[in-house]
Amino acid sequence: MPLSSSRLLIAIACLIASTPAFAIKVTQVKIVGLHDPAVEANVRSALSLQDELDRDLRPRRLAYLLRTANDEARTALEPFGYYTPTITIQRSDRNGIASTANEDADEGGADDVASGNAKSDSTLREDDDSAGDQPDPAAKGTIRSRGDALTVTITIEPGPPVRVRGFDLGVDGAGNTDPTVTAALAQFQPRAGEVLNHVLYEDGKARISRALSAHGWFDASLDEHRVEVTRATQSADLRLRWNSGQRYTLGEARFNQTPTPFLRDDLLRKLVPWQVGEDYDDAELERLRRSLVALDYFALVDVQAQPDQASDHRTPVAVELTPAKRSIYTLGLSYGTLDGPGISAGVERRYLNSRGHKALAQVDWARLRKAATLQYRIPAFAWLDGWYTASLQASDEQTDYVNSRRLEFVASRSGQYSEHLNLVASLHLLRERWAYRSLLNPLLNYRYASFLYPALQADYIDVDDRMAPRRGFGASAILRGGQGGSDGHASFAQLYLSAQWFHGFDADSRLIVRGEFGHTFTRDVLDLPPSLRFYAGGDRSVRGYGWHEIGPRIVTSGGDYFTGAPNLLTASLEYERYFDGPWGAAVFVDSGSAFDGRRPDMHTGIGIGLRWRSPVGPVRIDLAHGLNDPDSPVTLHLNIGADL
Repeated sequence: MPLSSSRLLIAIACLIASTPAFAIKVTQVKIVGLHDPAVEANVRSALSLQDELDRDLRPRRLAYLLRTANDEARTALEPFGYYTPTITIQRSDRNGIASTANEDADEGGADDVASGNAKSDSTLREDDDSAGDQPDPAAKGTIRSRGDALTVTITIEPGPPVRVRGFDLGVDGAGNTDPTVTAALAQFQPRAGEVLNHVLYEDGKARISRALSAHGWFDASLDEHRVEVTRATQSADLRLRWNSGQRYTLGEARFNQTPTPFLRDDLLRKLVPWQVGEDYDDAELERLRRSLVALDYFALVDVQAQPDQASDHRTPVAVELTPAKRSIYTLGLSYGTLDGPGISAGVERRYLNSRGHKALAQVDWARLRKAATLQYRIPAFAWLDGWYTASLQASDEQTDYVNSRRLEFVASRSGQYSEHLNLVASLHLLRERWAYRSLLNPLLNYRYASFLYPALQADYIDVDDRMAPRRGFGASAILRGGQGGSDGHASFAQLYLSAQWFHGFDADSRLIVRGEFGHTFTRDVLDLPPSLRFYAGGDRSVRGYGWHEIGPRIVTSGGDYFTGAPNLLTASLEYERYFDGPWGAAVFVDSGSAFDGRRPDMHTGIGIGLRWRSPVGPVRIDLAHGLNDPDSPVTLHLNIGADL
């Protein structure tokens, strides 16, 4: 044989000898015996074998993964209090069971407990004679053919959980009398007699540390943190002791406007809710942050304490501010069954000068209804967060049944009395002209009225999310009254109350209860202009009826027209349920009336609705039917925007 042929055969032989063993794929890992989804998820995430699914594995690599799966599963069980599990690992191909490895013994030794994905700072103490028994969990058997597809089944009997025996938890120093800290201590779990759950343990420890930091105990230290587990008695001893140190106080707020200052610092300092030297509390910083955000001047607001720069335990507060876009332009299209197609346009200047003044101009132009609004606002921060506001609005309504024009000037002072309560005091100057197109009198007979009256308004909102509340309560109260009319002798006093209550049953469903009440003290409500009367019916009133349809009426050339009434009473009950994604449905019943006298003529409507959590806020499309008249048509109602 020629020399070159010999070399070729040798090369081929070497190549064959170096070829890797046939590959195996693990297509599924089953975990059997665990009834808690959280425990099973932690075990699965700790398995190296889980990351190798559907990959070609050499037999040696597979044997290593099966060998380590026992230890990984055992370690992942410890955060939930299971320290003596029995673990059996089986692997089977499509033809049946290939091998089994049983692990019945306990692990011994005093080690730090590394708890898989949920770790803890505990130690393990052995007081029994099971320590040191660690049989090799290597899976046995051979791989018979190229491309075997295996299923690995891990059967786990978790055994009895370890429970807390000794329990020593507390804060030494002045912080042990802080109500926020003592509340965090009282909420700590697990306590004596409870299962040693490391997830709860870590959460409780973090909650206490946050409580100390939130109230200015910045020098607090965790001097002792130890968890000793004794598997012989299935018990654990916990010891957690903090030293609070000295409480810090609040220093001055330092405002930094980037890239260049555009508002006066003395204006912003009026919003600071604390006095220098008060005990530190994170809630004060959060209140300042909310006040700054509500101004709508800034795109970014960051309020941070700086204890590292404190002097004599008085920490300054750094406030980083980035301006928002100065001008906001809006343009929109609309359509209404009563006023036809329309367009709206507006411009708002978030800040006109370094004093923080604001201005707004808005025009709404529809075929049958038109309105124009001018508004000017001046910060009023010296006493409660609020504004001095002057606004002028002109409106014109030319429908088949009414011809109305209104001009109103309003001067007001608002103030944020508390976290949930906003107050507004205002003075109104109203001039209104109106007439109805009656079948009895086709010629317009205009009436005029001028009123000067004060008004007080209180808005209370305590909900978890203003855009789509799931828990909480909101209410509004308006009291107004004055004198005027066509001859200057008409007078009125009016009270209006509204409330909404939200209750979430779970993450995808909620119950909404709404109600309204209004009463007007006057000799004749028809002496008041239409804008000062009460109405019922429509989207946010009683669905199943037209806009302002319920109440006293007159006959006009365009049909029946509801004139409004001195009294109002409405109620609504609605249930919403969201399905997969942002879509949901609702069922509801509404009832109410605008009425004269003492007894309301209640009108009830029922319906169903479609809900969509859109990027711009909740969208509600409702189909409703009024029950008071069998011939009532089905009405369509559309609402876009926040519930409150």
